[in-house]
This record gives sequence, structure tokens and C-alpha cells, in this order.
Amino acid sequence: MDNDTIDYYEANETRWELDNNTCGSINATVSINGTGGAIDDILNVSRLYPLDLALPLYGYAMPVLLVVTTMANTIIVAVLWQHHMRSPTNAVLMAMALSDMLTVVFPEPMFFYMYTLNNHAKPLYPPAACYAWHFLHDHIPNVFHTASIWLTVALAVQRYIYVCHPPVARTWCTLPRVIKAITWIFVFATIHQAPRFFDMVYSPKEVEWHGDCVYVCSEEFSEWVQNITPNIYFPIYFWFRVVFVHLGPCTVLVVLNLLLYWAMKEAQRRRKKLLQDKNSRKECRKLRDANCTTLMLIVVVSVFLVTEIPLAVITVLHILSSMGLNFFSEKSYDTLKYFFIISNSFIIFSYPINFAIYCGMSRQFRETFRDLFIRGRGGAPRREDSTRYSMNNGPPRTCRSNTSETVI
Repeated sequence: MDNDTIDYYEANETRWELDNNTCGSINATVSINGTGGAIDDILNVSRLYPLDLALPLYGYAMPVLLVVTTMANTIIVAVLWQHHMRSPTNAVLMAMALSDMLTVVFPEPMFFYMYTLNNHAKPLYPPAACYAWHFLHDHIPNVFHTASIWLTVALAVQRYIYVCHPPVARTWCTLPRVIKAITWIFVFATIHQAPRFFDMVYSPKEVEWHGDCVYVCSEEFSEWVQNITPNIYFPIYFWFRVVFVHLGPCTVLVVLNLLLYWAMKEAQRRRKKLLQDKNSRKECRKLRDANCTTLMLIVVVSVFLVTEIPLAVITVLHILSSMGLNFFSEKSYDTLKYFFIISNSFIIFSYPINFAIYCGMSRQFRETFRDLFIRGRGGAPRREDSTRYSMNNGPPRTCRSNTSETVI
């Protein structure tokens, strides 16, 4: 979620304001731009987002969505963790579920305190609380959201290899290799976001608020950012993010989704021909299972693209506008700020959808879920069901080799 590309807002009657300050020297007008410019001002959370959207979405919808997302993704992890469900593809799906869940879990404590408990209209202090806001509501969620994006790319690449290059899949798409790839994705996602954890410094500053002298957090760029100059540091960071986290992955996923769709259609035509041969019914059944798996993953990737592409495009326009290219009038630029909150909210709302997709499109997932949570058999297959589970969990194969890789 790219909250760090949103400009700060002019104050209104619902946002906390400074009185004529007699406690210290401070500029009461906040004008912080995420793409550059030296700052020496206070952290005013009430100016960060338009409150007519932030309060209902972050204050009231997010707590409910946290519960729903946590429950849904915990169930996904529990089901995919079962021994008979473990496979290279399911390992990626499980990592995606964890990433999506943590993207919601980390910012929620600060959102709950600020918006649900209506503390956004109060100065945030001490500096430790300001650092907590800085890390939890933005940078840590961005680590896991970035990992989720790259995991989605890995999922699509893996399925493309299984479907179209089966000999390579037997070497590249083994479970140990996939686990290593997942680990490196999380490492690189952390490295990519690491500078943002150290580019701001918060210190106490005394100001007058409601007739009293209170302390707030003064924020300024770290010394190393000032040495580089923000006008160099922020464009490098954001353009890297646009290329390698937004537009690049979305472009790759669109291409791979189309290739998988065409491969699935070709397999369907081949299956129709095989249905005419009574000796090929087993092969037809395996082709059907492979197509179901491919279709399910196409749907998962498509849901991801529907939520990510608008944010990717608007982020590019926002950065270009911040660099001096006037794409927006002042009025439309305010509308852009609303779009960021709506777009980020759609991304969060999409997280529980994968559970519905798995239940709706995977018989094995439904059966394992039923065994694990309803029948109380710990997810282990019954003896009479062992054929069903073993058939769906054979070695990696593709439509060209007339079978399918193990997947939910």
C-alpha cells in the first residue's frame, strides 16, 4: 500500500490545530511532499488523509476486515500446511496468504488508535509513538505488500513453466527451490523498503494547543537524506518502486495470464478430441484437473491485477506531477488523494477473496477444509479417500505430459 506517496492536507475544523504559539517557534502550516523538499515541521496525523474517507474506511471498516482477513488467511495456511496438500504451488499460495494477512495486521493498531478511537485530532507524542506510526501504518505493510506482489509473479511464472515447459519444471519447480525463492522474495522486499525506515527523524517540540503548552513530534529528514538531497533520494526510491513493484510486475502478469489462458484453451481442445477415444479417458481427466488448476490461478492473478493496475498508473502520474509535470488541476489533484485511499482499500478488501476462490474452484481445498474444521479429522484423508488425494498429489506434470502438477 502506497500511503507514502500521498501529500499532506490543509487543516479543517475536525483536524487538530495550533494556537498562536507562545511555547516555541514552529510553523503551523504543514506542507510535506513525499517526493522531496527539506522539512522541519510537526507530525500531524489529522492532515495525512481526508477524514471523510479515513474515518469510515480506516476507523470502522478496517477492524472488521482485519478479523475477516485473519480468519480467512489463517484457514488457507492451515489447509495448505496439511501434509497431503504440500506442493511447490501451494507453498507460494501459503506465502501469499501470510503476506496479505500481515499487510493488514501491522497497520491496524495505529489505525484503531487514531481513527476508531478518534485520536486523530490530538497531537501524537512521544517520539516513540511517532516512529511507531511511521513504521506500522506505512513501511512495514509495504514490505509485505511488495512481497505479495512478487509472490504473485512467482506463482504465474511457476504455473507457466508447468504448463508450457514441463521438462524444465521438473528441475526448477521443486519444493526446496520454491522455498528458497520465497525466502529471497521476502529478503529483497525488506531491502527495497529498508531506507524508508531511516529517512525521518522525530524529536520532541513544545507548542501551544488549546491554551496549554504540549509536546509534539518534530519531523525532519535524516542527515544522510539531507546529504544526498531529498530531490535525488525520493525520485530514485519511487521510480524504483514504480518499475519493480508496480508497472513491471503488472506487465509481466498480464502477459503470463494471457499465455496461460491460451494454453488452457489449447488443452481444452485437445481434451475434446481425447474424449472420443475410450482409451484416453484417464488422460482426459488429468487434463481437466490441470485446466481447473490453471483457471483458478488465472482468476487469482486477475483479481490482483484489477486492484493493482489502477494504483500503479495513478502512482506514476502522481510522481510525474510532483516532479513538475502538471497532469492535474488543483481540484483534480485533491481528488487524486481520495483515489489513493479508495485504491488501497480495494486492495485490502480483495485479500479475503482468495479464500472464496479456493473454496469455489478447488474440490481438494474444500474437502481438506471440511475434514480439518468440520469433520474434525485433522485434515488427514480417510482410507476410502486416499485414491483421490494421491491422484491429485503426484509429481509435477503438465498438459503436454497429460497430467497436472499438485495444487489445491
